Amino acid sequence: MCVILYNDQFVARKEGKVDIEDRGYQFGDGIYEVFRVYYGKVFLMEWHLNRLQRSINELFLTLPYPIEQIEKNIYALIEKNNIVDGTVYLQITRGASGRNHLFPTNTNPVLIAYTTHLKREEAVVKEGIKVSLLEDIRWLRCDIKTLNLLGNVLNKEKAHQEGSKEAIQHRGDIVTEGCTSNVFIVKGGVLITHQADHFILNGITRMYVLELAAKLGIKIEERNYTINECLLADEVFITSTGAEVTPVIQINDHLINEGKPGPITEQLFSEFENEIKRMGMISK
Repeated sequence: MCVILYNDQFVARKEGKVDIEDRGYQFGDGIYEVFRVYYGKVFLMEWHLNRLQRSINELFLTLPYPIEQIEKNIYALIEKNNIVDGTVYLQITRGASGRNHLFPTNTNPVLIAYTTHLKREEAVVKEGIKVSLLEDIRWLRCDIKTLNLLGNVLNKEKAHQEGSKEAIQHRGDIVTEGCTSNVFIVKGGVLITHQADHFILNGITRMYVLELAAKLGIKIEERNYTINECLLADEVFITSTGAEVTPVIQINDHLINEGKPGPITEQLFSEFENEIKRMGMISK
C-alpha cells in the first residue's frame, strides 16, 4: 500500500483529501519541493530544505510544524514506501478558506508529500537530447518554487509536440532556463549560465554543478547570454533534480557540437555520477 504524508500523519493515498476551497487548488497559493533519493538517502537534503524555507518566506506562508520535523517525516515516508531510488514530492499550501484573493486570517497550512520509484538508469540521458527554443511566458517571480506552473506546462507540451524533450526559454533575446531545468552553455572552456535572479529558479542541481565545476577548475560566468550565444556554443546542457546533467545536442534544427555531448559536460556528468556512487558506498 502506498503511504503519503498528510500534514503530520501517514495515511493511505486514498485518504489524503484536499478541501475544494484549498488555496493551492484555487489560486496556486503554495509552494513545492522535489527531493531525489539515491540508496534510500535524500541527495542534498539541507539545500532543498533551505530553498523550501525561502519559498515559504517569499509567499508569507506558515509551516505546519518545524522544518526539522519535516525532514524526519520525509525520511519516515521513504522508509514506509521502501524507496531506494526515487523521488519525494512535497507541497505546502496556505490552506482552505472562502474564495477571496486577500490572504485569509484563519487558515491552517496543508502539507502533502508522496514518493515515487525512479530507477536512475531510466532517468539519466547520457547521449543527449533535442530541445525547442521558446519564448518564456511565465510570471516574473520564477525564483520562488510555487505551484504556478502553467507557463512551464504549456511550453513543455509545445516542445513535446515538436519532438523535443525540453524547451530552452528566452525573454526577448536573453536565454533564461528550461521548463523543468536550468540551462548551461560552454564557450572556449568557460561555463556560462543565467545568474540567479527572479527570472530563473536557482536549481539545487544548478548550484551543485557550479560547485563541482569550481572544484574542477572550470572558469564560470553567471550572466545574461543571448540566443545566438546559445546556438553558437561549443556545448549545451541542462540540469535538474531528475535530469541531473543532461547534454543538449540539438536546438530546433541546429546541432550542437555536431550532435555529440561535449567534454566539459561529460566531465561534470562523470563527477556528478561519482558523488552518487559515494553515497551508495556510505549507505552500505
